Amino acid sequence: MRDVYRGLAMATAVAAVVAALVMVLPSEPDEVAAGPVTAPPAAPPSSGSARSSEPSSAQSSEPSPEPSAGPSQEPSQEPSSGPSDPPASAAPAQQPTPSPSGSLAPGYTAMEALHADPRVPKLSRGVKRIPLRSPGKRFVKDARTGLAVPRLSGPWKPHGAAPFTTKQVLPRTRGADMRGMFVTCPLPILAQKSPRDTALLAARWTLNHHPDGSRITWLASQPVKRGWMLVYRVTYGKHTSRAAVVIMDGGMSKPGLAFVTVPDSRRKQWRDIGRVASGVRVLG
Repeated sequence: MRDVYRGLAMATAVAAVVAALVMVLPSEPDEVAAGPVTAPPAAPPSSGSARSSEPSSAQSSEPSPEPSAGPSQEPSQEPSSGPSDPPASAAPAQQPTPSPSGSLAPGYTAMEALHADPRVPKLSRGVKRIPLRSPGKRFVKDARTGLAVPRLSGPWKPHGAAPFTTKQVLPRTRGADMRGMFVTCPLPILAQKSPRDTALLAARWTLNHHPDGSRITWLASQPVKRGWMLVYRVTYGKHTSRAAVVIMDGGMSKPGLAFVTVPDSRRKQWRDIGRVASGVRVLG
């Protein structure tokens, strides 16, 4: 009986060992090779089978085509803005395009710049005409403007014309900043449809030949044959000058300009202003 019990004990021990091995070892050796041997993958595995996940892995390893490889790939890279949204390049076209005039700031006309200039007041209807004096018999011919202008008597004298085409000057007065001069040249500003407007712009331009801060006061305004004439006073500090411009079409590509200015240090020559204003003629 003792041998029987010993055999049963050994059999029971063997059975226990076999059962333990069955619980620890997998049923097939292939599952060990299929499992991870280091760290788990960064992304969780797909819920599909291993065979179905292999094609997607192969596709991700291939280099993607360049964006310009085909036109059908363009919309997939940037979302469409929709049919109601205008393209970005259309935005500037909706704004009005300024139309510059000459050397003016874009968007401003010459007359708008004139009206905005505080140095030049509005030419009202209250500005009167002046009687035109006899121009005399002596003239200076200017072939570039197509005009003839009075040759003024002493103390006026001819002078180097540049940058004008003709020039007559008064002697300098000691202590005076301004010098009297009478010049002609082709119109240095943009001509307007109205000779009156052109003369206004020319008078404004003549402020370049007066001291800084000069301001205009209108004295006379009237039409002349083939043009317009303006007479005005220029004030700068404690001093003044009398001046005049005559715009006249001399048959050239540009109208001609005659401009005279006389400072208050030469008041006796203010009488020559009217002679100049009335004496401009077309050549021929």
